[in-house]
Amino acid sequence: MATFVNMIGSGVFMVSAALFFTRVVGLPLAQVGLGLGIAAGVGLFAGVPVGHLADRRGPREVYLWMLVIQGAAIALLVLVQSFWLVLVALCIGELARSAGGAARGPLVRGIGGAHLTRYRAYLRSVANLAGSCAAVVAGFAVQLDTRPAYLTLVMANALSFVASAAIIATLPSLAPVPAPPRANRWEVLKDRGYVAIAVLDGIMSIHHQVLLFALPLWIIGHTTAPRWLVGAAALVNTALVVLLQVRASRGVDDSASAGKAMRRSGVAFFVGMAAMAVAAGLPSWFALAGIVAGIVVHTIGELWHTAGSLELRFSLAPAHAQGQYMGLFGFGAGLANMVAPTVLALFCITWGVPGWLVLGGVFILAGLVTPYVVRWAERTRPTAEQPA
Repeated sequence: MATFVNMIGSGVFMVSAALFFTRVVGLPLAQVGLGLGIAAGVGLFAGVPVGHLADRRGPREVYLWMLVIQGAAIALLVLVQSFWLVLVALCIGELARSAGGAARGPLVRGIGGAHLTRYRAYLRSVANLAGSCAAVVAGFAVQLDTRPAYLTLVMANALSFVASAAIIATLPSLAPVPAPPRANRWEVLKDRGYVAIAVLDGIMSIHHQVLLFALPLWIIGHTTAPRWLVGAAALVNTALVVLLQVRASRGVDDSASAGKAMRRSGVAFFVGMAAMAVAAGLPSWFALAGIVAGIVVHTIGELWHTAGSLELRFSLAPAHAQGQYMGLFGFGAGLANMVAPTVLALFCITWGVPGWLVLGGVFILAGLVTPYVVRWAERTRPTAEQPA
């Protein structure tokens, strides 16, 4: 429930943020993009230190504070009118978001218990369902296109963090797992195997922007497929994730099976991107069929990648340092989201069909390498696994 409420609020803000800042606050679009980019970059560095704090002080308590800070930062946007104050509010919000993600990891592990794999899959399905609902709600506000409508969306996002915190407060407090005497304060930075896995996962995480950023531009500018397919692509992707994420996660319950799932996802990304790429120049109905097939296969790769990624970030991290390890993994995924639009614009839009195939080949290579890196990471772990 906390995940659903949180994602509803975040979703309505993400859909309408650019319009709010330009039409209500009155900022130029260039400043909006600059502010969002700076805030995202600043937020990347909060995960590891706050994750470490959650390991030592308890994840529920730290996560609660981060939700409250996010709510306050978003509410502040209603009051500010200058670029610099907006930037301060956005940076505070992004710092709390990144830190909250790191603190949430140990909490998820503790609540999931013996059914962690299935529990994580349900959380992802719920998050995607919430995102779809948020898009519908935001659509009504955008249709009204009034100052009160946009202010309502922003305040709804702020209140969603408070509501989510109130729900989290009902969960039991989780005692920190004692660290072994030889454990290093920042041991995640010395765990070369885990760092390598985070890098590979970051590379593969670029796929999240393929359907959201590259495909709409590709459909409109390079194919004869109908334009309504732009919206349908997101609906198909979301529906498949909501319906199939739990099923796709079955059997992915240790590092070895997670590595294999990542390998399969790399192959699926290549096949799906190839199908979308060859739609260029085809007649309308053939282009439509190729793109739909590519969306389905790409989403299957997303399901496998999510299952493998979630398992690796937990199973390769010692129980006493889950927070700081989650923070490092979040840094890789966040950095991928920042560079993804530039990478996809260069490869898929500027380069065209060869670029789609080359980037798909990068995904295959990252997926094929992952099982070997997983085995190396298990052999070179800096500390022995502690019981949760």
